[in-house]
Amino acid sequence: MTEVSGSVDSIPVEIQAEIDQLYQEVPNLTNEYELIDKIGEGTFSSVYKAKDLKGRVTDKFSSHFWSMDSKYVALKKIYVTSSPQRIYNELNLLYILTGNPRVAPLCDATRFQDQVIAILPYYPHEEFRVFYRDLPIKGIKKYIWELLQALNFVHSKGIIHRDIKPTNFLYNPELGKGVLVDFGLAEVQYNYIEDNETDVEEINSVLMKENRHNEQFCPCIVRGTSNADGHIASGPMVTIQNGKVLHLNNVNGLDLTKGYPKYEARRVKRANRAGTRGFRAPEVLMKCGSQTTKIDIWSVGVILLSLLARRFPMFQSLDDTDSLLELCTIFGSKKLKKCANIHGLGFEIHGLQDIKEDGYKDGLKGFVYDLLNKECEGGTLPEYSVAFETHVYLAQELYDTVSIEPKLPAIEDYINRSKSYELKKYQEEIWTDHFWCFQVLNQCFEMDPQKRSSTSELLQNTFFNELNEVDYLVPSEATDEDAANSDETEFEDDDVLLLSD
Repeated sequence: MTEVSGSVDSIPVEIQAEIDQLYQEVPNLTNEYELIDKIGEGTFSSVYKAKDLKGRVTDKFSSHFWSMDSKYVALKKIYVTSSPQRIYNELNLLYILTGNPRVAPLCDATRFQDQVIAILPYYPHEEFRVFYRDLPIKGIKKYIWELLQALNFVHSKGIIHRDIKPTNFLYNPELGKGVLVDFGLAEVQYNYIEDNETDVEEINSVLMKENRHNEQFCPCIVRGTSNADGHIASGPMVTIQNGKVLHLNNVNGLDLTKGYPKYEARRVKRANRAGTRGFRAPEVLMKCGSQTTKIDIWSVGVILLSLLARRFPMFQSLDDTDSLLELCTIFGSKKLKKCANIHGLGFEIHGLQDIKEDGYKDGLKGFVYDLLNKECEGGTLPEYSVAFETHVYLAQELYDTVSIEPKLPAIEDYINRSKSYELKKYQEEIWTDHFWCFQVLNQCFEMDPQKRSSTSELLQNTFFNELNEVDYLVPSEATDEDAANSDETEFEDDDVLLLSD
């Protein structure tokens, strides 16, 4: 979703025309909400800032509003071109997720004929492009912590957001608060294995028999567990000799030397590719049909990489093939080949000299250092930029192998020893934060989704210790749910879109 600038005092003519048109399309809005401005627009919806005239939404969901005296809400107009199932899915997921202050709740929903409007809290936030180059490491820590807290709640419900990106995480740097929005592409994660005590061989056999002809089945789900002999089940193994499939986990051999069989037995690989380019995980790019909440973790890694390297957007390829090549330049072709093998695919690269087998020298740290170094050489960073802290840390980490502690800047005379001590203590803390921050980054960018850390595992990283130790308890979830369920008579039946669990 793209943030649209504008002020209450001077609304562009075309936006005012949209507001007038919306009042005509949904007449029952007139007595409930005063539309003030258009604040966002996406592929499937437009969002408007509005004043809650009767205060019934802002009162019931007061814990979700960052300002106690706020009377503003966000009206999300879902385009009628969206399928009814997609609209229902988004509203129902919002309803299920109501209760966590870091996830935008569905406060109300109104429908008139084929037009559906969702009512959400209004969150005063800064656009990511405004602050991403200026956040110090402590600010980066708070941003990612807030995002992971929101995702942890969403994933605990078995829901994949599928479109994690800065514009879908509204953040206020001054308050240090963020909220996850836009569940238009979200879906419930499918559980292939529900009984963990079932015999591994039996699981793999059943999965292969039931799903091998399923377009969305991926061999990555039948691996990583031990069989009766103690060996690791690595998924369906394929052997091809002279064009003939000799072995495919009990799948009958197919002679491929004479073109396509009359009755094609090979699956067409299809999978959900929902999401935004540049933020898609490798398994999405490789059309894995067994995607999990781990695809959201990869997207968190892309955001964190942008914050550390002070570059946004980070990846800009227009198609999946180029996106995989972008990943190759950083992680290397060897890791991408191994990743492809997990999903039952081959991956070959020829004639591209800039892509190395082992990836970027010094990995993600080397990649970030080179990006920052180019900015330092080009003079594009202001003298006061916090990016220099990351640049100096990486320079010493990568190239000063003798030093075991951060070096202080070359200052001949300190005013007194106490200031010297404070400076050293501050810089040691910054060094420590950077060390653990890059560990979090590597955890997010694990190619194998089964090995990629979950939100709860990331939140346990030492990087977030100081935030986890502070009492960040919020009002219990029951408070909002009770409020939403109480005084239901205040909402008229013909104005509210009723949802079922």
